[in-house]
Amino acid sequence: MKIGYVRVSTVEQHEERQVVELQEKVGVERTFIDKLSGKNTERPELQKMIDFAREGDTIYVSEFSRLARSTKDLLDIVQKLKNKGVQVVSLKENFDTTTPAGELAMTLFAAIATFERKIMLERQKEGIALAKARGVYRGRKQKPKPSNWQELVERYQWRDIRSVSELARVCGCSRNTIYTWLRASGVIINPR
Repeated sequence: MKIGYVRVSTVEQHEERQVVELQEKVGVERTFIDKLSGKNTERPELQKMIDFAREGDTIYVSEFSRLARSTKDLLDIVQKLKNKGVQVVSLKENFDTTTPAGELAMTLFAAIATFERKIMLERQKEGIALAKARGVYRGRKQKPKPSNWQELVERYQWRDIRSVSELARVCGCSRNTIYTWLRASGVIINPR
């Protein structure tokens, strides 16, 4: 079976280009799409794809950076699939991971992609530091608290909402945001 894997880093980005490329160039029969960063392998559709793939299947990606951002993660994913008898093909890099030359090329491309990401993050960090020094960096816009925040805080304090994770789910935001809001409200955080 021809399986496609598509990844974009954020919900705002569009996956159509990758989907169309995989359908037109190789005619994939099933496509798995993640809208998450590739910085780690904890992506639901990636895991579903790995579980779904069977011996003799081929997984197609538009480029290896869609599969993983770090050399180690890419090699781990490809090895896991190889152990299942699944081939991985990148349209951009255009090589077959089942051959020694293809495996070498994939390792080199992955190392370069990892290097590029680290350089990009370093530049971003430097840019933020310069903007902060000039007083023009404000950071990410803070998510507004829900209108019933006080009620939710009381439920948390009375243990009707048992954990910060549960409170984050109710509010539709991250745990870090909840910790920030709780500290700002002067709430003692339950140690669980």
